[in-house]
Amino acid sequence: MNKTWMSVVIAALFEVGWVIGLKHASGLLEWGFTLVAIIISFSLMIAASRTLPVGTVYAVFVGLGTAGTVLAEIVLFNATVQTGKMVLIGVLLLGVIGLKMLSKEKNKEVQL
Repeated sequence: MNKTWMSVVIAALFEVGWVIGLKHASGLLEWGFTLVAIIISFSLMIAASRTLPVGTVYAVFVGLGTAGTVLAEIVLFNATVQTGKMVLIGVLLLGVIGLKMLSKEKNKEVQL
């Protein structure tokens, strides 16, 4: 995996953090971390879209963020595990992997 795709994955991880922060933040410090996660997440995604196809970057970003958020809610907040939900997350991840495999990188490398 090259550096640009790695930045999309890292952006998705920060997306998981800020989505959870939007739901669970209660104090000023938690809201501060949520804001920082939003800024990092979108900055990395925008930088990656300068080199990779925008639609693919956005789909991978949102797909990984969605899957990560569902899994984080299960692991961190004891959300119920539903078989149907897990199957759909698996299908979503297959789509994300397929999009990544079919995307072509532009000639220039993005500077992060």
